[in-house]
Amino acid sequence: MTESSVPAIDQAALAAAEARQAQLTKPPGALGGLEALVIRLAGLQGRECPRVDTCAITVFAADHGVTVEGISAFPQAVTTQMVANFAAGGAAINALARHIGAHLEVVDVGTASDAPSPAGVRCERVGRGTANLAEGPAMTTQAREHAMASGAAAAERAAKAGADLYIPGEMGIGNTASAAAVACALLGARPEALVGAGSGLDSDGVRHKIAVIERALAWHGDALTGPDAIMERLGGYEIAALMGTYRRAAALGMPVLLDGFIATTAALAAVQREPAIVPWLLASHRSAEPGHAHLQSHLAVEPLLDLGLRLGEASGAAVAVPLIRTACIVHAEMATFESAGIATGDTS
Repeated sequence: MTESSVPAIDQAALAAAEARQAQLTKPPGALGGLEALVIRLAGLQGRECPRVDTCAITVFAADHGVTVEGISAFPQAVTTQMVANFAAGGAAINALARHIGAHLEVVDVGTASDAPSPAGVRCERVGRGTANLAEGPAMTTQAREHAMASGAAAAERAAKAGADLYIPGEMGIGNTASAAAVACALLGARPEALVGAGSGLDSDGVRHKIAVIERALAWHGDALTGPDAIMERLGGYEIAALMGTYRRAAALGMPVLLDGFIATTAALAAVQREPAIVPWLLASHRSAEPGHAHLQSHLAVEPLLDLGLRLGEASGAAVAVPLIRTACIVHAEMATFESAGIATGDTS
């Protein structure tokens, strides 16, 4: 994908939405961030009154070889168990998808299982989990390309289904360690600035996780030359799939709602590869992972919510959907000063 293949924001629709906001029966700027949100969404969707009637959610699942280093509060087997939970409809994202009326798709891009994926889960395994990033490359170039292609195909399915908003997410024990390593390499940051508790590590566990990531960064050293190489050396199959899905969604002109730390790490990698996709990425929330705020600052995206969430699986983004819908409803249905017969104080 070249930079020119990413559509530009519709400036006419953006200007029309901005003009409409100026005429609504409220003081200028009184709805704060909701106004900026709906104006931007108007430019992305190419209509004065944007809408979020149809949402598509994709959760990519994969395992990580770095779990052998003891960097997670949960065993690797939980990834496969959670995929079964998704298939049975019992996870948080299942409940949220039902509540917002979103189509939910789960894609197994690399769980460490020899068994077939559960019914209702797309099996597109690149491998049975990545290799241990602390001792060598997590994946090959071919594997990274395969995972990114899986992500791109998911975005195409969402667009074909008519999604007004696309919400990609992830699941994988050990993926906060992988994401933190990737983020450190992309930003040239120290691990202690970005590494958090993940699924529930105590302070000793966090210190050990930092040490493992420091060892990994030192081992790979000069090979960390760009987003593709960094993803191959330190990433996960689901993180690479997210990287591919963002790029394809932007090329298709489909707004993306970013989820948590891992999803935003993938977005940073995608943006470094393809800067033109930045306008198509909306931040849903700020998670409890300390690195998330750093990534959002670097991408210059402002989250809608800050609730201390750290669940992943697209859940934080799904929680933000009713707020986005509210912004669209107010924008479309609120009276203007003229239609309500209210004086604006303009005597010119």
